[in-house]
Amino acid sequence: MTLVRYEPWSMLNQIRREMDQMLEGTSESGESSAIATSDWIPAVDIKETKDAFILHADVPGVDPKDVDVHMENGILTIKGERESEKKDEREGYKRVERQYGAFYRRFSLPDTADAEKISAKSKNGVVEITIPKKEAVQPRKISVES
Repeated sequence: MTLVRYEPWSMLNQIRREMDQMLEGTSESGESSAIATSDWIPAVDIKETKDAFILHADVPGVDPKDVDVHMENGILTIKGERESEKKDEREGYKRVERQYGAFYRRFSLPDTADAEKISAKSKNGVVEITIPKKEAVQPRKISVES
């Protein structure tokens, strides 16, 4: 049987750490979660291929014209807003599960990303952002003449 040390304050310390992270707006991995500036945060998948980085952001119900994608100083920013719909009230209760309001996500891109050729398109509530990689500089052999 293993002896386990009882620490009565460990749960409170964990809650304090999580609250500090939430108020600072960073996750445990260090990525900015934009809690202070967003009403909701869209789910994002990032895939790396041989030639590009491909980012898929779920923004259902958001008009593609209302999504702003821009790149500055190696940071890709996606922001926009989902307008709230009229809520139906029946028999004294409401049920609203979807989140509305502004969203804001930022991603640091590696030096291999080609900022001049980034493209974005939207289909079925998913914004696909393609970030091509810069062509790698191939080493060149220099012959020494005698």
